[in-house]
Amino acid sequence: MFIEVLIAETRGSSPREAGTRMWVSASEVHGTIGGGNLEFNAVSIARDMLSSSRQLSERRFALGDSLGQCCGGSVTLRFRSVANHGAEPPQFHVVLYGAGHVGTEVARILERLPCRLTWFDSRHELAQPGVLIEEEPAWMVDQAPRDAFHLVMTHSHPLDLEIVERVLRRGDFSFLGLIGSETKAAKFRARLRARGLDASALVCPVGLFKAGKHPAEVAVSAVAQILARRAHVPVGRALESVPGA
Repeated sequence: MFIEVLIAETRGSSPREAGTRMWVSASEVHGTIGGGNLEFNAVSIARDMLSSSRQLSERRFALGDSLGQCCGGSVTLRFRSVANHGAEPPQFHVVLYGAGHVGTEVARILERLPCRLTWFDSRHELAQPGVLIEEEPAWMVDQAPRDAFHLVMTHSHPLDLEIVERVLRRGDFSFLGLIGSETKAAKFRARLRARGLDASALVCPVGLFKAGKHPAEVAVSAVAQILARRAHVPVGRALESVPGA
C-alpha cells in the first residue's frame, strides 16, 4: 500500500508545480515534490496515514520560517491511499541518437525526469536496456513525435549529418542539439547551407555551459540546456540560479 501525495494547489513561489506527485510506503518513497522540509513533513504525514488507516487528507503548508523554508509561497497537498505507486506522466519527449559513453550518461539523467526517452544506436554490441538497435537510425527521425527534443551523439559524423538534416527538413522540433566542436559545427552548417537548409536552429556544441570532457559532465550540460529551452529560460538566467526552496 502507498500514499499518493499530490500538489493540489500552489500560490506564489513553490519548489514544484501543481500536479506533481510522489508515492510513500512504509519503507520507500517514489518521486519527489521537492522542497526539503516540505517533503520531509509530507512523508511523515503519509506514513502516519498508513499506520492509522486514514484514507484521505489535505494539508496547506506556508513555505516560510515555520517550515524552515524561504520560498514565500504556499502549497496544498492532497494525500490518498493507493494500491500501487504510479509515475509522473511524461511532460516532454527526447529522442537520443547514440549509445556511447555520453549518450548513456544522458539516458541515466533523463530516466529520473518526467520525460519519454526514445534511444537509438546502430551498433549491436552497445545493446542495453532502453536502446533500440536500428541499422539506419536516421530513418527513425520520421517516427519522432512533433515538438520532440533531439540529441545527436552518434559515433559517426556522416550519420550525425544525416540525422541533423532529416530533423531540419521536418522542422517541427523543439530542440536540435549536436555533440561536437566549433569546427564540427562550422563544417556541418556549411554543408547544410549547401543543401539548401537553414541551420540556425542547430545547437552545436550542445550544452548549457562549457563542461569538461568527462561523459557525465557533457551529459549534465546537455540535459541542462534541454531543460532551460523547455522552460523558455534565457541562458544567462539559467546559469544564475537553480529553482528551489
